[in-house]
Amino acid sequence: MRIVPIAPAPTPWAFPPHSTWDPDDDLVALGADLEPGTLVTAYALGLFPMPVTLDTEEQLGWFSPIERGVLPLDGLRVSRSLRRSVRDFEIRVDSAFDEVVAACGDPGRPDGWITPAFRRAYGRLHRLGWAHSVETWRDGRLVGGLYGVSVGGLFAGESMFHHERDASKVALVALVDLLQDQHADRRLLDVQWQTPHLASLGVVRLPRAEYLEALRRSVELPPPAAFGVDG
Repeated sequence: MRIVPIAPAPTPWAFPPHSTWDPDDDLVALGADLEPGTLVTAYALGLFPMPVTLDTEEQLGWFSPIERGVLPLDGLRVSRSLRRSVRDFEIRVDSAFDEVVAACGDPGRPDGWITPAFRRAYGRLHRLGWAHSVETWRDGRLVGGLYGVSVGGLFAGESMFHHERDASKVALVALVDLLQDQHADRRLLDVQWQTPHLASLGVVRLPRAEYLEALRRSVELPPPAAFGVDG
């Protein structure tokens, strides 16, 4: 049985209001913490955390890209070869969340930012029913997947990995399928920034103001049936 996410303790931190955000800077704020209440509040406001180094000191940064990477649910580009690959994997949801985050945070990956503190924080969020993984398996082995945060109709994708060709792309195809319900026209699949790779899959850029308006409508929705806490 699925139940709604468990409300975390309220955050003691106050994020700056949208009207004060620098229109020329993706970085909105510094500080706060990675407690579940802080994370849920931040995502609902259009923010996500990443570590930043300023003056040789690492700090916790909160970002809202000036142009946000978003994948329209009707805009995913599935090539003929990817469509064939979809048949080669088993899809599971939330069966190996910690393993997916660990693979995404492999220190051997370039530009890694998923520190042990981030891994613990999203693990806590997962156990409360707010963070989820979509996984690709082959022959009983985890070979790819993605994880992110679900707040109402928002799914904020954080990272993905693959150990076999197309395994992460297949997880993305599965995620889009999971979000396709009666609320699909208002659901929001956020991928933070558009990269050339993500653009090839259909990710577009939304100006910050448009993203925040879409987010306001999206977070009012119930979460997708696929996501929740077993109870």
